[in-house]
Amino acid sequence: MSAFDPAVFSRNSRFEIDHLTIGGIAASDLAEQFGTPLFVVDEADFKERAASWKSALESAFGENAGSVYYAAKSFISKEIARWVDVVGIGLDVCSGGELAVAEAVNFPAEKIELHGNNKSESEIRQAISYGVKTIVVDSFAEIERVERIAKESGKVQRVLIRVTPGVEAHTHEFISTAHEDVKFGFSLASGAAWDAIAAIRNEPALQLVGLHSHIGSQIFQSEGFAAAAGKLIGLLARYRDTYGQELPELDLGGGYGIAYIPGENTLDPFEVLKELAVVVTSECERAKIAVPQISIEPGRAIVGPTTTTLYTVGTTKEVALDEGLSRRYVAVDGGMSDNIRPALYGAEYLAIIANRLPLGPTCNTRIVGKHCESGDILIREINLSADVAPGDLLAIPATGAYGRSMASNYNHLPRPAVIAVSSGVARIIVRRELIADLLALEI
Repeated sequence: MSAFDPAVFSRNSRFEIDHLTIGGIAASDLAEQFGTPLFVVDEADFKERAASWKSALESAFGENAGSVYYAAKSFISKEIARWVDVVGIGLDVCSGGELAVAEAVNFPAEKIELHGNNKSESEIRQAISYGVKTIVVDSFAEIERVERIAKESGKVQRVLIRVTPGVEAHTHEFISTAHEDVKFGFSLASGAAWDAIAAIRNEPALQLVGLHSHIGSQIFQSEGFAAAAGKLIGLLARYRDTYGQELPELDLGGGYGIAYIPGENTLDPFEVLKELAVVVTSECERAKIAVPQISIEPGRAIVGPTTTTLYTVGTTKEVALDEGLSRRYVAVDGGMSDNIRPALYGAEYLAIIANRLPLGPTCNTRIVGKHCESGDILIREINLSADVAPGDLLAIPATGAYGRSMASNYNHLPRPAVIAVSSGVARIIVRRELIADLLALEI
């Protein structure tokens, strides 16, 4: 039988007797029409998840609900930006390129915030010129840059201070961002965050509206979010005590975990934000300050579960291990160039045969790509049907976040297409790269 798990695949994916369908279309038909590797986005699922985070924030915080900003770094394209706008949430960008996508579809500037630990002067100028609502400042050098460029532009720029609260986030070291020894933000413990507040208050071209914190990614436990909120509210109280006024905004970032393999559960936005609201309200009451406008930045939690990558099996081989054991290697037509996460920090995934019902027993299998790297492994160990063969179609779900956005042209492989499916209709939203695209950069 199929290993299809509805908790890991997008909401409109089904295993129909003997094949996978996504958005009402057979995966094999999608592969035949658009080729593989292929990113398949369940459009309705994306919009439903984005709307759920908006509703959950409003339900949890009521009149104190600020903005939901979709984290563009997870995956952005012009069509994705249009969906974000249609749902009525904002956009969090962290480079001039991501902002350029927003500009290309006339995304409302008043619904955009700019992130990044090393924003260039041109990116800051681009953001101020476009009129982005908020810039999240990350260093003292950046405070000077934003202030100078805002003054040159004759504008007063709203800013948040990114604070490193020094809390433990239960996730991989490479995607944990709130402990002290990281490149992001102003340390709370060292006093740098407080010094940043004083520096901004001395700059007339900057308007400090609040604080920001992002503790990491792929987090399932709410304790880290709660601890960070508590520390930042303490800093808000100190600001009130010192300056006799309260900062109106608090952005608690993103990082909400999703299911990648059976047994994991995607965080429910209503549950996690309800828990967070209890902590924020309690801490504000204790500090005797008003609850600020609370904003969040889900990216992976919106796009991650909506997307499935389709691959075609090219070769299989048996590799002998110790003690008479063996492992089946199954090589597909993509790999680390379209999903670097397993090689980068050991991310785990599920895979199923998508074009037919598997037959017979399973065997210890490693799914690898076609790149000239021993580390080009998509799934290190999985029990996959022993009859998997060249020409079969494999589906790996939950690849919407950081698959296409971190994709490369390693070994000069063109990057895959991205298609949207909805109610039996499929359309290209990002076309497949061609060899001509790669050669077009050559001088």
